[in-house]
Amino acid sequence: MSQYPKSPLMGQMMDQPLLISSIIQHADRHFGSNEIVSRRVEGDIHRYTYRDCHRRARQLANALVGLGVGMGERVATLAWNGYRHMEAYYAVSGSGAVLHTINPRLHPELIGYIANHAEDQYLLFDVCFLPLVEAVAPLAKSIKGYIAMCGREHMPPDSKLPNLLCYEELLAASSDDYAWPLFDENSASSLCYTSGTTGNPKGALYSHRSTLLHSYASTMPDSMNVSGRDAVLPVVPMFHVNAWGLPYAVPLTGAKMVFPGPGLDGKSLYELFEQEQVTVSAGVPTVWLGLLTYMAQNNLSFSSFKRTIIGGSACPPAMMNTLRHRYGVEVVHAWGMTEMSPLGTTGTLQTKHLSLSMEQQELLLQKQGHVIFGVDMKIVDDAGVELPWDGETYGNLLVKGPWIIDAYFKNEGGQVLRDGWFPTGDVATIDADGYMQITDRSKDVIKSGGEWISSIDLENIVMGHPAVQMAACIGIFHPKWDERPLLVVVRKPGMEVEGPSC
Repeated sequence: MSQYPKSPLMGQMMDQPLLISSIIQHADRHFGSNEIVSRRVEGDIHRYTYRDCHRRARQLANALVGLGVGMGERVATLAWNGYRHMEAYYAVSGSGAVLHTINPRLHPELIGYIANHAEDQYLLFDVCFLPLVEAVAPLAKSIKGYIAMCGREHMPPDSKLPNLLCYEELLAASSDDYAWPLFDENSASSLCYTSGTTGNPKGALYSHRSTLLHSYASTMPDSMNVSGRDAVLPVVPMFHVNAWGLPYAVPLTGAKMVFPGPGLDGKSLYELFEQEQVTVSAGVPTVWLGLLTYMAQNNLSFSSFKRTIIGGSACPPAMMNTLRHRYGVEVVHAWGMTEMSPLGTTGTLQTKHLSLSMEQQELLLQKQGHVIFGVDMKIVDDAGVELPWDGETYGNLLVKGPWIIDAYFKNEGGQVLRDGWFPTGDVATIDADGYMQITDRSKDVIKSGGEWISSIDLENIVMGHPAVQMAACIGIFHPKWDERPLLVVVRKPGMEVEGPSC
C-alpha cells in the first residue's frame, strides 16, 4: 500500500505492471531477429537471436516451476557473461522467483554464507566453476540442486555434487509454452550482495519496478546512451550489480548484445570488439588498462568502438585521455553502488560547457558527473547539515531515488536511511552545475596534520606517470602527523621508476 495520499480524481490509465518479463517479450516481438553473440566458456562463439533467447527463457521458466521453485524463492548463479546466464536473468525473475547472482571471486566460505543467508534453492553454474561449486556445496545447506550450464558433452563425469542436472537436457525436456505471470511490480526480482559494508556482506534486493525504471534511465542520451544502432559488449560481469543493468537496457532498445564470457584479457577483448564491430562497452578501469596495454604493444586501433562507460572506481585522467585522443573513444565517467542498482551519475557535458577550452572540458569530465533523472543527491557534514554546491566544500554524500534500497535484505544492519536519504559512505564535492566528484571513501580519507588528503587524487596523479601501470594510496600511522599517505606502485613491463633525488 502506498505511503502517499490519493487524490479524489485519479488518472484513467491502464494499470500495467512494470515487469522484467516485458523486456524480453518486447525484444522478441520488435527486434526478434537481432543478434546475441557469446564467447562460451568452452572457447567457441555462439550466435542466436532475441527470439531464441525468449523461447529458451520460457523453457527454463517451465523447468524451474517443475523443480518446485516458487514465487519469491531464490535461484543463484555462478557464471560469466553469456547467453545462458541471460536466459536465467529472464526465466528466474520473469517467473516470479528471485535471481541471486554470486561473485565467483569470493572465498568459498563467504559464498556459502551468502547462499545460506539468501536461502538459495538451486544454483546454476558455468562448468569452469565446478571446483568452486564443489567446495561451496557442503557449506550451502539451503541449496537443493545444482544445474551445470552446458550440454551433456561437457557435463563433469565424476562430480559428487548432489542432484546435479544438465542445463541443456533440462531445457530440452521443457516446453516453451509458458505464459509469463502478472504480479505486483514491487515484487522482488533480483538480489546482489555487497562486501562494501562492515561485517558480513549484505543483500540489496531489487524489485521489478526499480529494475525497469533503472533500465529506462540507462538508455537516455546523457546516461549510458544505448540505442538500437549499437553493438554493446558489457565487460562488467553479470555477477556484479547485474552488469550495471545492461542485460535489461540493451534488449529494451534492440541493440546487438555481445558477451565476452571469461575472456577478459586484452587480446580476447580486442578480437571480439573488432569481430563483432562493438560500438559501446562498460567496465572498470582495470579491464581497460589490460586492453590498452595490449593495443599499444601491438600498434592497434579500433574500427568501430565509439563510447565506453567507466565506473567501479575512479578512472585515471591519463587513461581517459588515452582513450579519447589516441583511440577516438568517448569516455563516460559514471558512479553508482550495488545499493543503487547501480547507476547514479554520469559525466556528460551540457551545451554551455562546449564553449570551454578542451582542458576545462576534460577537467569537468573527470568528475563522476551529474545525477540522472530519478536520483537526487546532497552532501552533508558530520552533523547532517547540508553543505553548499561550490565544487570545493566536501562532505558525506547522500542519495535517494526509486532504484535505491531503503533497507538491506532481511533488515541486516537495521535502519540505514537518514531522513529518507541513503548514506553512500563516499566523501564528495558538488559544483554549481550539479557535477559531483568523489574525493574518497569516508573510510579511506587520510587525515594528516589536521588536513584531509584524498587518496584518489594522489592515485590519479601517479597514474599519469608514463612508467606506472597501477597505483594505490593508503594511510599509515605517523607519530607526528597522525597519518601519512603511502603509495604502492606497479611498474609497466620493462619500465623503471626513479626514486626521489633528495
